[in-house]
Order: sequence, then C-alpha cells, then structure tokens
Amino acid sequence: MADNGKVDSTVQYQTDVNGKKYVKTDYVYKATDGSLVKVVFNYEEKTMSVRSNNKTFILNKVESKGNETTYEKMDMKATVKGDSLILDQENNIIQLVRTKI
Repeated sequence: MADNGKVDSTVQYQTDVNGKKYVKTDYVYKATDGSLVKVVFNYEEKTMSVRSNNKTFILNKVESKGNETTYEKMDMKATVKGDSLILDQENNIIQLVRTKI
C-alpha cells in the first residue's frame, strides 16, 4: 500500500538479511540542469532518501495531504507532488521531475 492506502503498482517488497519484508520504492529524478538524483521512499520508516553527487540525505515524512507529501530534516525540505519533487535547502530551490531510464 502507498501512503494514501491504495495499491501502488510501483511499490516493491524487499527482504532484509533476517527475512523481514519491507516496502520501499526508488525513482530517478532529473533536475533542470540535467543532473540525475536517486530518490528512495521507505513507506514503513516514513522516510525519503535523496542521493546525488555521492551524498545521501535522509528526510523524515512530516505531512501528507491529498497528493502532496512533505519531508524534512534540519535545513532541508522536500515536497513531493505527483511526478515533481522540490528540494529546498537554505532557500536554494531545486526542482526535479521523475524520469524513466
């Protein structure tokens, strides 16, 4: 199930070394400058990880309303709405769009 409680065909079950199943989905997003960012949504832990330039940031889900979800950690905020992802870090706004590779 996705955050909205409906079946999401993009959600995959993964199994850890102890045999426990967990739910996470990963996507590739493209920035306006053409750079690619890997984003992993972990529905059970209610987190989102953003990986770019060999750095990974893990943000916690703070709010979900309708088709818009907000994740935050310290000075970084991410807003996910449909296929778009907007990252805001210290007033530096980065707009990303989900892409298929």
